[in-house]
This record gives sequence, structure tokens and C-alpha cells, in this order.
Amino acid sequence: PPKFDGRETAERVVTPGICVGLVWTTFGGEVQFVEASTMVGKGKLHLTGQLGDVIKESAQIALTWVRARAADLKLTSAEGINLLEGRDIHIHFPAGAIPKDGPSAGVTLVTALVSLFSQRKVRSDTAMTGEMTLRGLVLPVGGIKDKILAAHRYGIKRVILPEKNLKDLVEVPPSVLANLEVTLL
Repeated sequence: PPKFDGRETAERVVTPGICVGLVWTTFGGEVQFVEASTMVGKGKLHLTGQLGDVIKESAQIALTWVRARAADLKLTSAEGINLLEGRDIHIHFPAGAIPKDGPSAGVTLVTALVSLFSQRKVRSDTAMTGEMTLRGLVLPVGGIKDKILAAHRYGIKRVILPEKNLKDLVEVPPSVLANLEVTLL
């Protein structure tokens, strides 16, 4: 049964730098918010939320990818400007008591960072999953059925998935898919 009515997501995704990811746990799929913020600093990346090594690496990859493409993404006015000059980035995964790890937050991390640097909000009705490589390839991830069911329970209307996970949609009940827009990367 639906645990949420969709208002919680809209209330939490109110500023640039916040987006919704989909994760798999031993209890099934879950919705995971990712928050990115910037402050005066020396170009450091701060990560919080009881994170494992793999997810920390995903955050480093996401930041490197965004910085390398800042001009293409129109995040800087001229090539060669360092997005981190004079500031630090802090990425937080709320629900700090719950351990988090795995590569599937890569797309979510990139989205949060692009949102932060561009000052454009992410749609609150959208959740995503996918591993991101340093070259920008989006790799397939596991737990698609559970992740989509979690999005549906949470009132999410649009899910972004790796294209190579298209085959996994056959496991999702048609009644759930009928209420979701699935976008493939």
C-alpha cells in the first residue's frame, strides 16, 4: 500500500541540489534523498550519511565528471573556471543511522551536483538509479523491480533508469508500470 502521498517529496525537494534516488536494501527497494550544498572553502568534498567506500567513490566520480564538463553543461561562463575555487561541496544522504553503499547512486549524485551548480531544481516527482563511470557511461544496476515498487509506493511519477535495465521491467507488475513514466539513459 502507498505509504506516502507525494507531498513529502515535494516538500523535501524544494531547493537546487536535492534529488531523489532509488536504492536496494536487504528489505527491498527504498527511496533515498541526496542533498548537495556548497559553502566557502578550499575545494574539498565532504560526504555524510554513514556511507560505504563504493558510494564514496561514486560521489568522487560524479564530482569529477561534472567538473570536467562544466562548460558543456553551461555551469561556467568560460572553459577553465574551477567550480570548486573558493568553496567546498557537502553531499549528505539523510537517514544517517542506515548504512548506505553501492554504485547505483551515481546518476543521482551527478543530478544533485548539476542542480546545485546550475541553481535549477530537480523535479520532485522523479527518482533515479544508475551507476556512472568517469567517462559518463551509465551502467545497469540491480534491484530494479524493488526500486520501482518503492518509487510507486512513495508517489513518484517518473523513474530514470539505465537503458540496459529495460529488460528488468518485465518483472514489474503492469499495474505499477501503467502509473509511471520510465525514462532510459
